[in-house]
Amino acid sequence: MKKNFRLLLLVLFINSALKAQENFKKPPYLKIGDTIAIVAPAGILKSRKGTILKAKKLAESWGLKVVLGDYLFKQNNHFAGTDAERCKDFQAALDAKNIKAIWAARGGYGSVRILDMLDFSTFKKHPKWIIGYSDITAFHNHIHNLGFESLHAMMPTSLEEDSLQIKNTISSFKKALFGEDLQYTIKKSSFVRALNLTSIEGVLVGGNLAILSSMLGSNGQLNTTDKILFIEEIGEYKYAIDRMLQSLKRANYFNNCKGVIIGDMTAIKKNSTKWGSSIEQLILEAIPEDVPVFFNFKAGHEAENNALIFGRKILIDIDKDRYIVKFTESVE
Repeated sequence: MKKNFRLLLLVLFINSALKAQENFKKPPYLKIGDTIAIVAPAGILKSRKGTILKAKKLAESWGLKVVLGDYLFKQNNHFAGTDAERCKDFQAALDAKNIKAIWAARGGYGSVRILDMLDFSTFKKHPKWIIGYSDITAFHNHIHNLGFESLHAMMPTSLEEDSLQIKNTISSFKKALFGEDLQYTIKKSSFVRALNLTSIEGVLVGGNLAILSSMLGSNGQLNTTDKILFIEEIGEYKYAIDRMLQSLKRANYFNNCKGVIIGDMTAIKKNSTKWGSSIEQLILEAIPEDVPVFFNFKAGHEAENNALIFGRKILIDIDKDRYIVKFTESVE
């Protein structure tokens, strides 16, 4: 009897611990007068000083103060400065208590090269929003595994798009930063696999498919159990997209996840050997049949890039002709 009682207590303790892990810590929302930093942890910002100043002006129009990384416009071959220089800027922003958000200037490639050089000790005591998409997925994964929310959203270079086309992009970014409600209504495509469900709920994780795949086998690999996975990609062949999805599948990303949201699949390359099916069909065949899949979500490398809060629980309400994604407030 005592043995069974102790076993019951152990089970309750484990379940409680697992439930607690679902509540990711939310950095403070921004308010007028707060300071943000723009740094470049990845690709080079050649001839883009005007773009960065435009982003600075946008943030200042919201009542924010903006500081620029010391090495923001440095050039080192493919990268915005050496690994050490990019790391120094990011670390300074992580450690500065007056900086409430770190806005990645652009993606490209390079974040993973500095990820393990960074010390997140101060960040864990004084969390702040890490903002970006594409290559910045490496940071999102790492921060998620530390137990914090992060913001998958536009970067300064997004302002190079047509101003009318990025109106919703900017609006959703500002809402996420300042803690306003986030909700998106998406028309269902014929490829949506809803499995006769009316709603799904789970913590949102994910990002760029290539970066998600590159994180496998490292401490940046995600645990997708009971979570909803978001995926977007740009500039890949269909066979490469299939290969990366198969890698996630073999790493159990789809085994116990609640569902998958597919963002933009941009500029898919044409191979000399035709794949033979649409990108939607490819994705549906790669993801197990018992996993709900939702297409047409406007986030990724297109002009309309709606903000997403990784580590935040979302509710997907499913109707006949649409699905609605609602972000629910996190528990502190």
